[in-house]
Formats: sequence, structure tokens, C-alpha cells
Amino acid sequence: MNLNSDDPKLTAYALGELEGKERTEVETLLADNPKARQWVEEVRKTATQLEGELCRGEVPQLNSEQVGAIEAELALREQEAKEPKWQPAESPQRKPFLWRPLIEALAVVAILATIAAMFLPALAKSKRKAQKMAQREELRAQNEDLNQLAPPPSLPVPQPAPQSVYEPNRQRPASRPTSLDGDDAFRRGGGVSEQEETFRRRYATPSASAFNASSRFSTESYSPIADNGFLAVPDNPLSTFSIDVDTASYSMVRRFLNQRQLPPRDAVRIEEMVNYFPYNYRRPTDRRPFAANVEIASCPWNEKHRLVRIGLKGREVANDKRPPGNLVFLVDVSGSMQARNKLPLVKQSLRLLVQQLTESDRVSLVVYAGKAGEVLPSTSGNDKRRILDALDRLEAGGSTHGSQGIQLAYRIATENFIPGGVNRVILCTDGDFNVGVTSPGELLRLIEDKAKSGVLLTVLGFGMGNYKDSTVEMLADKGNGNYAYIDTIAEGQKVLVDQMSGTLVTIAKDVKIQVEFNPAQASAYRLVGYENRLLNKEDFNNDQKDAGDIGAGHTVTALYEVVPVGVSPDAPGVDPLKYQRPMPLSRAAESDELLTLKLRYKEPDGETSKLMTAAVTDAGRRYAQASQDFKFASAVAAFGMVLRDSPYKGTASFDSVWELAREGQGRDAEGYREEFLKLVESAKAIQGRSR
Repeated sequence: MNLNSDDPKLTAYALGELEGKERTEVETLLADNPKARQWVEEVRKTATQLEGELCRGEVPQLNSEQVGAIEAELALREQEAKEPKWQPAESPQRKPFLWRPLIEALAVVAILATIAAMFLPALAKSKRKAQKMAQREELRAQNEDLNQLAPPPSLPVPQPAPQSVYEPNRQRPASRPTSLDGDDAFRRGGGVSEQEETFRRRYATPSASAFNASSRFSTESYSPIADNGFLAVPDNPLSTFSIDVDTASYSMVRRFLNQRQLPPRDAVRIEEMVNYFPYNYRRPTDRRPFAANVEIASCPWNEKHRLVRIGLKGREVANDKRPPGNLVFLVDVSGSMQARNKLPLVKQSLRLLVQQLTESDRVSLVVYAGKAGEVLPSTSGNDKRRILDALDRLEAGGSTHGSQGIQLAYRIATENFIPGGVNRVILCTDGDFNVGVTSPGELLRLIEDKAKSGVLLTVLGFGMGNYKDSTVEMLADKGNGNYAYIDTIAEGQKVLVDQMSGTLVTIAKDVKIQVEFNPAQASAYRLVGYENRLLNKEDFNNDQKDAGDIGAGHTVTALYEVVPVGVSPDAPGVDPLKYQRPMPLSRAAESDELLTLKLRYKEPDGETSKLMTAAVTDAGRRYAQASQDFKFASAVAAFGMVLRDSPYKGTASFDSVWELAREGQGRDAEGYREEFLKLVESAKAIQGRSR
């Protein structure tokens, strides 16, 4: 296969329309053809620019006088260009054109409109269709029966958005500005006022125009998720899984809802949504890195069932007490990172982290596009101006050789390794690798090999439209790391400043949970979430089996929905066995224990796991007697099930989720739980308009 600019496959690849074998073939040829790669990037850039122009509104229509003036001006320019520069112009002096700036602007618009009509007619058609759909949805929402939309008495009625998600100029409340460039103040070497800082952290988000290209050319990918089902305790008494402290799914769900869309169901990972929030769990009082907390009450979406909440609380490590850091910022600067919610947001977020570094920290900066390079060698955390200047110089352009960047970043991290310190690569990307190692299998083997170096990985996802969540999540899971999705500068503040020690400092690695249920107390159970973290029961005692890590101060929550003995589970049964009979129960089964909780973990620099065990009884508490944290965690889990339209959601609905969350809101110093309530309102409003 030869590549040339007339090949339709090359254009399809540039617009993200190729999959499978064809995409692999084109990527292989692009790796050895710089001119073709440059052409692909130009096509992508042109498509993004045209998309932005089309999304800004209707192209202005020029009258005959304006068209004539433009043609006359262009003719004069063409004639002047043909005249030799060393000869004086012999043509008579023309009169100054007073409206020349306006005509030039109109000329640019006209040229863009002509190109759009020639090369991207589908975009214009899609825009008109979106506008018509938005108008119909608005009218339908206005005429909807209010009784069908009415929430409980205490829930404010969510107002439908006046415009479509595709409208870049959608009005926001005056009290929440669409953007505040606090980054400019940092660049000048000054600061921002307390009020501006509050706005910047809480409300500054990339404007809707930053998402123009993704609204149509969406190639986002998510790994498929199948909800865990109920398992019969006599046949499956052990439940084993790896802990997960990732929070990316909640931020992605928030991004979709803020854009007036329900998220794809595979973007909803319930454990990541639940673990996004801090909980007031009991802290460790001994030398162990974390403490285990268990609470049981009736299940809010199925009152006949019981809900078991297992909570782990990691040991706190203050920023001034954390070990010295050897950090390598690995930044994707390929052409796909040009959008405002990508590279510009990456730079703003890393700026916040740089401000927290000390003289004991070292920072390197590696970038990758068509190839990888070291922009900043290992530099003291005290030399903030040098680090910030290096960040400021980053610009997006070119293809995405992510594997080369990963190899270089790990090499630099290894060369500057600090024994007993925080050695970590911080990867900032949209996950769209298209040059070098691109297949999931090869990337998996690459990152597993690099993880053996002792260097940990933090993956920060950015952007939308071409976002590859499936790739980014895999890198974090196999790289002994954590994964967060940064959709706003406030989220960057949360991950890299407010929870800095948790993001960077690992207090326990390869943490596994195994629960044994008592068949005399429970007939069946299901683990809520953690579908991609399940382990075989033999993996629990296998120290060679990799598992999740816990950062300083992290809280980890897992929920089990348990069917008591005597209650029939809503799941198909199996025929009696022909060659075996049920084994008699042990004497321990006669106790009132519902389950035994076992945990294994390794010290950050250890290779042999340690065991923690605890027997747990069910006191029969009703849901109304549960703690506020229990109620809020169950509300978030129920929200995830409703968004996923899970077959196990029971009586859960957006209304019931809102009530549960309000009951469990409690002390909410950071405002995270209040934000969750608003997201539930938004989801309900979006669902109402889509009916």
C-alpha cells in the first residue's frame, strides 16, 4: 500500500474514521513517511478550524456591493504582487479604503465558507440537523407535562437548557463565569486576588467552543463493562478483587452532564464514582498503612437485601513530611492536544503542582508528538521559574508517538532515581497514540515491563472527542499507578494540590480484598462495581499477582449487595449436582457472622504481602439508622446504576438518588457533595428531554 494525498484511506484516517486492520496499515506506513504525517496533521487542523467556524453560527451573507469590493481589493493585491519590487509602481495612487479591515475579515470568512462547502458539506448538514433537533427538544421540554418532571417537594425543579449542547455560546449564570485566566497572572510572576482564585478553582472551565471538533468527529473509546451478577454463596463463597483508587469515571460523567448529555454506559464505572468522594472513616491507629471499616444496613434500592460497605482509610502524610520527589512530566504535545481543554489545561494544572514543590524535589519534562524529546532536564523544585518557563513554551502539533515518550520518560526517571523517594512519571494525554506502539497488547507489555523499574505512574486524562479512556485506564492499571480525568482547573486543583500526597505518595501496594460469606447467613451476593478488578480466588495468596495501590490519605470503598437466607435472589438457579452433594457446614457457620474480611498488602518497597482479617456480624440496622457516609456512598452507587440502566438498579431512580444523597450530604466543606446533587438534577432534566 502506497500513501499519497489523494488516497481516501489517508483522509479517513486523519478524521478518525478508520478502525482495525486498515488503521494499523496506515499507521505503519505513516511511521516512515514524514510528509504524509504532516499532511494528516494539516487535515486534522483544517477540520478543527472549519468545525469551529461552522459552530459559531451561520456564515454571513455578503451583498453584491461587498462582494464587488472584495473582488476589487483582491485584484489590486494580485496586480501589486506581480510588479517587481525594485521598480516604483506606475499605476495611479488609489484612494485609501476606509473599511479595509472589515473587508479583509469578510474575505477570510467567505474563503472559509467556500472551503467548507467544497470539502466538508457533511459538517454543515450536521450543524443544521443539530440546530433543528435543539429547537424541537426545547419546545418539547417547554410543553412537557410538569407532573412528569416534578421531583420530590424538597428538590428544586431543574430547568431545561435553553440551547443545544452543540451551541458554543450557551449562556451560563452570571455568577459562574465561563473562564478566568488566572494562568496569565502566574505567567507575569504575580498572583491573583482571593476572590479571583476562588472563581478560578471552582468555576473556570474550557468554553464550549473548545469542544467543537469532538461534538461531531467523536472517536472516544471505553472498555465494555458487564455488571457483576448475583453469585450463590454455597457455590461461590469467596469474592476476590483488587482495590481501585482511580476517580476518572466521575469526572467524565460530570463532563457529559455539564454538556447536557447522558454519558455512555461504559464510561460509568461505579467504584470510581464512589471513590471520588472522601469519607470520614476511622484512621489507622497502629503501624499499618490503612484501617478497615465495615458498616451494614438495609439496601436502599431493594429493602429485602442488605448492603455491606467496606471502607479503607489510608495513613495521612503531610506535604512537608512526604519523601523527596523525582517527577517526570510526560506531556502529549501532538496535534490532537491543541484544544483548550487539552494542552492549555495540562499546563495550567501542572503549574498548580509546581507551586507545591520544594527544594528536595526534582522535575524533568519530556514531550512527545512525532517523536519524543527532553525539554527540561532534572531541575530542583525550588527553581520554579525555569520549570514554568519550560511549560509555557509547549505547543501542540504533529502525530502521537506515545510509546517513545513513555520509554524516554522512564529512562530519565530511572537515571534520577531517589531510593526511598517518590519516583513517578506523570503522563498527561488524551490517549490517542497513532505512531509507534499503538496496539493495546503491545502497549500493555511495554508498560508492564517499565513498571518493574520501581517507577510508578500517574495518568491524567484530558479532552474529549478523540479521548481513549480504554487505553489510558489500561496504562494506569498496569503501570502500578492511579488515573484521574481533568475536565476543569478545579479538578486539577483537587488532584494535584488538595490530594497531592495521595496522588504521589504510595503507602501500600498490591492491595487485595477477599470476602468469605457465611452460607448460613447469606444465600447470594453481588459486588457493586469493580468489574475490571476481579481476581481469581487463588490470586489472593499469590504475591506475584499485581493489584492496586493506596496513596496517602486515600479512602477506598467497596459495596456488596447481599441476599439474606430465606430471601429468593432475582437470578436464575442451576440444577442439582449429579455427582456431588452439598458439604456440611462448619461450626463457625453456626455463629452470627455474616462474612470474614481478609486484606493483603505490601509495603511500598516490600515484596512479601501482609495479611489482615476481621469477622463481621450484621446487627440488622435499618437504612435510616446508617451513617451519613453510608447513605451518600449508596446514593452515588445507585446513581451509577441508573446511568448504566443496570438490571440490578431495583427501585433506584434519579429522584430517589437525590433524596438519598441529600440525607447523606452531611458536612461538605469542599462542596463535592453539593455538586453531586446538581449533577443528579441535570441528569434528570436531560432524561426528561430525551423522552
